[in-house]
Amino acid sequence: MNKKSALLIILILVGTIVLTQSVFTVDQTEEALVLQLGKPVYPDPLGPGLHFKLPLVQDVVYFDSRILDYDAKPEEITTEDKKYMNIDSFAKWRIANPLVFYQKVRTIPGAQARLDDIIRSQLRVSLGRYTLIEVVSRKRPEIMTNVTARTKKQLEPYGIEVIDVRIKRTDLPPENATAIFGRMKAERERQAKQYRSEGQEAMARIKAKADKERSIILAEAEKQAEEQRGQGDAKATAIYAEALGQSPEFYGFMRSLDAYRKSFKDKSRFIFTPESPFLKYFQ
Repeated sequence: MNKKSALLIILILVGTIVLTQSVFTVDQTEEALVLQLGKPVYPDPLGPGLHFKLPLVQDVVYFDSRILDYDAKPEEITTEDKKYMNIDSFAKWRIANPLVFYQKVRTIPGAQARLDDIIRSQLRVSLGRYTLIEVVSRKRPEIMTNVTARTKKQLEPYGIEVIDVRIKRTDLPPENATAIFGRMKAERERQAKQYRSEGQEAMARIKAKADKERSIILAEAEKQAEEQRGQGDAKATAIYAEALGQSPEFYGFMRSLDAYRKSFKDKSRFIFTPESPFLKYFQ
């Protein structure tokens, strides 16, 4: 191998090294800053695609452009009514300004440490203004909206955009949970007794009303029965009277036969005198 060939090979190797050190690509999920001696070369971050830089002089720092998760460790917080709660929270955030982000916090772990400090402090301040019941149920959306807005404002100078802060879980300390469950049980038992008492009262009221209506219905039925019985007796008397008027002798004879039939039905013994009116039709 002569000197020209060796020089050509060296030039090719040097060119390849320079080219590989000069060309870089940015992924779709990233943004990049080109730094020279630790200072940014361009004011704006580079987007996805193929880019160039000066070899051995300039460096490239990549930043994730996606929405990132922050999952805090549970911590104990005191509410306005002096109740203790274990709060487990999380947040959604992203790098809004890579240049400011790099200058202030440098890396994602550094950003998460800043997120941890600010979100925890805002949660303690905000939850401390509400009672336990309000935090657990009625006021939680309002609380989280306020915490998100304040956290977002405080983290803007770090190039971080906070999208949402939420409480993932709320738990009571074991000793508080036992006391609260005891009070809840006593309250439920008191309500159960009240409901049973109200039910007994309603039952007695309904039963008295039903008995009253029953008595009224029976009295009305008895009244109607007496009226109909009286009307029937009147009609029967009128019929008997009419029959008696048409043939008193025959009517007396038929009534006597009925009396004989009923009297002698059981084969009983009777003692009569011959002049007894009852034996008129036997003579």
